[in-house]
Amino acid sequence: MACRPGCGACCIAISISSPLPGMPVGKPAGVRCVNLKADNTCSIYGQKNYPRVCANFNPDPQVCGNDFSEAMQFLSKLEDETNPL
Repeated sequence: MACRPGCGACCIAISISSPLPGMPVGKPAGVRCVNLKADNTCSIYGQKNYPRVCANFNPDPQVCGNDFSEAMQFLSKLEDETNPL
C-alpha cells in the first residue's frame, strides 16, 4: 500500500520518542507534528533531515484503513494498546 496523499494520520495519532526537526523531544500521541502542513503533507519529506522513524513507517491497510478517519482510529487504538502507561 502507498501512503494516501494528504492523510497525515501517522503524523498525528502516534507518539514519537525520537527527536524530530522542530520537536527535539519527539511528540506525544494526538499532537500534530510541526512538520505537517495544513494540507496534511510533510514539509520535510524526502529531505536529508527527514527522520528515520518516519521513513521506516510502512503504510498498511490494517493500520491505515480506507481513509483518514479509519487511519486515525486504528493508529490511536494501536497507540493505546502499546502505551505502557
